[in-house]
This record gives sequence, C-alpha cells and structure tokens, in this order.
Amino acid sequence: MSKHILVTGGMGFIGSYIVDELLRCGHTVRIFDSLDPQVHTTEEIPDYASPKVEFIRGDVRDYDAFKKALDGIEVVFHKAAAVGMGQSQYEIKKYVDVNTGGTANLLDILANHKHRIEKIVVAASQTSYGEGLYACPKHGPQTPGFRPVEQLERGEWEPKCPVCSVDLAPIPIHEETKRTCDAIYAMTKTHQEEMVLSIGRTYDIPAVALRYFNVYGPRQSLSNPYTGVSAIFMSRLKNDHCPVIYEDGKQSRDFVSVHDVVQANMLALEKSDGDYQAFNVGSGKNTSIEQIALILANIYGKEHLKPEIVGEYRAGDTRHSIADISKISETYGFEPTVHLQQGMVELVEWAHGVEAVDGFTKAQTELQSRGLMQTLE
Repeated sequence: MSKHILVTGGMGFIGSYIVDELLRCGHTVRIFDSLDPQVHTTEEIPDYASPKVEFIRGDVRDYDAFKKALDGIEVVFHKAAAVGMGQSQYEIKKYVDVNTGGTANLLDILANHKHRIEKIVVAASQTSYGEGLYACPKHGPQTPGFRPVEQLERGEWEPKCPVCSVDLAPIPIHEETKRTCDAIYAMTKTHQEEMVLSIGRTYDIPAVALRYFNVYGPRQSLSNPYTGVSAIFMSRLKNDHCPVIYEDGKQSRDFVSVHDVVQANMLALEKSDGDYQAFNVGSGKNTSIEQIALILANIYGKEHLKPEIVGEYRAGDTRHSIADISKISETYGFEPTVHLQQGMVELVEWAHGVEAVDGFTKAQTELQSRGLMQTLE
C-alpha cells in the first residue's frame, strides 16, 4: 500500500538511495534536507535527485520547518545527521544540536501535535559500540574498552585481554554488546536511536533503529574529509595523492554496500516483526583499512599510489569492528547481496565523473592542532 513518506537528509548519500527505492515501490516521497555545504559542494539540488519528490529545504534544528515537513506524512525515515567522529570532538554544539536536538524536535512534534505517523526508521550507528567485542583464547569474550594511550604510544595496536594482557581477536558484535561511546558523534547517534525507540514505545508509534556499519557506494561526498574511509581514499586517489592510513593499516571494519543498507530500510518499513528494536546492518565480514586502499587503487588503475602508513593514531579510534547480522537476518530475512569487490568497482566507476576536493590534509591539521591526533616518538 502506498504511503506518504518523509526522508530527512533525503538528498544525501544513504537517504537518496532510500528515496529512489521508495519511489520505485510507488510511495509518495517528501525530502527535508538542508543541503549542508560540507556534504554538498554546491547549493544546487544534486543531479541524481528525482523530480518526482517534493523537496523542502530546511534544517532539522528549525522546529517550525520540521513541523511543516511532517504535515500529512505517514512514515518517517530519519537519516539527517552531522557525520564525523573527529570533527564532533570540537564542533560539539553543532553535533548535539543537529543529531540530538534535531531528533528531539521530531519527537516533540509527534508528542505534542496531531499527526499521522505510523512508523519511524532511524539511522543509528555502530560507533555506539566503542571498541566492541573480542575474544581471549583463555578467558573467552571480552569488551576491553578503548585502548590506553600508554599502549598506543608504544605502537601496540591490538586490544589486550583485561585479565591476562594477551592480544585479543575481534569477533562479531551482536546487538546486546555493551555500548561505550567515546566521541560526541557516537553519543549523539546513540541518543537518536534511544530517543526514537523510547518515544515510539510511549506513544505506540512503531519504530526501528538500524545500526549502520561502514557504508560505502556512489553518491558519497568525495569532498568531505570527515566521511567514510572509502570516499576519503577515493578523493586522495583522484587527486594523485597516496591514501594515508593511521596505526599499522591492519585495523579492520565491516564494509556494507549502500544497496544492502537500502534493503534493510525497506524490510524495516514493510515488516512489523522488528518494531521497537535495534538491528545491526553490515556485511558480517571485516576487511583491513590497508586492503581497502589497495583494492581502490588497483581498480582505479593507480597501483603506484601505495597507501602511506604513518604510524599516527587518533584519540578514540577503534581497532576492529565486525557486525553480527544474525538478528536482522532471522527477523527480516536480510541478506547482503553486494560483494566488496563488486561494490568497490561500482564506487570507482561512479567517481570518475565526480569532483573531489581533497580536504584530508586540512582536516588532519585541524585534528593535530587540537591534540586529537598523536605521532609515535
């Protein structure tokens, strides 16, 4: 059945793909987006935006504009957010105002004004797990917390068992894993998730939180140095610069295609089995950061631009992150369909015709000036 759906942040990377799929399925879609210049290089509507949508340019921090955008809406995909772990540690007010405050506006409107909302799907984040879940060969599963600065200063990158101090091995993170936020961004994404689920339960509005792992694909901003690592590497390669990697390059992430993320969102819309719950959205596989840089350089035909592994570390960075996707698979039938190599080929092919301003060095200098990045002596 066709619905009237609002997608906040619908001109952005993930939001725009959700919009496309909603339109394909016959829904009526409205977008509420500020066209943040850090994400969108011009004030113009992106060329991939469909003329079939209603677009309201506005900021989630603007209560009245948000209230107007919700008029007549039945489903909300709340994807609007300020994104960036390092940047959130000094643009604190912005991240809290946009992420926590913007979500508070949405929920306050629903609690205090008449509406037709039947479901909310909110974008949550794997960053809320902090260092995540590991295993010790002697002492079993461990949640070691963030690595001590003293350990990082010695160049000892792997988390240690809190019992016997041996290196731990990463294991898939399930939804009940203890969450430890050590950055404002992670905190605000946790706020978004918990606020939406809480108010959903309070007012009987079905709500689902999807904890995205490392999403990649076309339409990522190649000029935003605070976005995903695959887009940052692409920006470097397009400008004939070597990808820069912190620590030793062996740190790993769960990379999931934007197309599989869209699949998860549509399942959350169409099925009620997961209402009022949170789900991991990932591939269930981990890949080292160094390997991502090598894959992209190879596909792009710039194998000579070898990754520069600098041995620096950033405060609050996690070592490994792998999603346990058994819950979303069992509840919704979610199954990743895009293989990493296939997805990276798609990203590179798209990137050929896209402008990429390499802002990495500027962002790195900003972090260094604020003591958020350290170099080994």
